[in-house]
Amino acid sequence: MQKIMIIEDDAVIRDELSLLLENEGYQAVPVQDFTDVPGQAREKQPDLILLDLGLPNRDGSLICGEIRRQSSVPIIFVTSRDSAMDEYRALSLGGDDYITKPYNIPVLLARVRAVLRRSSGTLEPDVIEGCGMKVSLSKGTVTAGGKTEELTRNELKILSYLLANEGKIVPRADLIDALWDSQIYIDDNTLSVNMTRLRAKLDNLGLPGCIKTRRGMGYQL
Repeated sequence: MQKIMIIEDDAVIRDELSLLLENEGYQAVPVQDFTDVPGQAREKQPDLILLDLGLPNRDGSLICGEIRRQSSVPIIFVTSRDSAMDEYRALSLGGDDYITKPYNIPVLLARVRAVLRRSSGTLEPDVIEGCGMKVSLSKGTVTAGGKTEELTRNELKILSYLLANEGKIVPRADLIDALWDSQIYIDDNTLSVNMTRLRAKLDNLGLPGCIKTRRGMGYQL
């Protein structure tokens, strides 16, 4: 279980983040004593830190700098400060991402997953196979029956996510979340358009009906 330290002085937000992360399968480590935050980070050894800028007696960007001198643990700033200068300074001192309050929960969780994945050094395979097709991530293509179709970035991410969950019902919200996780900004209507285009390309490859719509539930490959 990955451990996420929450450095936030607002008790309501701290408790909300703790519950949110625990419901997602993470171990939340909320900090309530701000006298030696870098020392607590060194002791707890978290996999990720969520850090506010406006902390009691100490600016969060300075704490980030102190933590960074002793550890490469990824740090995401979650703060109400929305100026470009605050963001620039925080990232210059070693922050990995910057999210302003009030935050969007799916976006926050997507950013958490993205930063954790980058820090773990997890690499995706170049070719994914399944359902009678072969998808090349580096070429952005799908091949079946000796024919090949080029995919857009959105179509590639959608198809690779469905292949990774072959046989399972994938809710629309999960697909949108996965695209956000890849820094692709998409809404429900855009997902429908991309799904229509993707299905047309699979039809051209002799795979009609490969992506099934499970009404009220999502999609299934």
